[in-house]
Amino acid sequence: MDTRLIELLVCPVTKGPLEFDREKQELISRSARLAYPVRDGIPVLLENEARVLTDAELDA
Repeated sequence: MDTRLIELLVCPVTKGPLEFDREKQELISRSARLAYPVRDGIPVLLENEARVLTDAELDA
């Protein structure tokens, strides 16, 4: 994913920054504790498509 695009995107829930997890192909919102999938290079920024992050994942 293009780093310039990531800098422009924000979490739809908190409007906070997102981090890209290249290995899992997810955009991480630490403030919302959600991981949004990236499918075929396209971020899916829908709350109902996001995965809830565990405490262990947030501490990593």
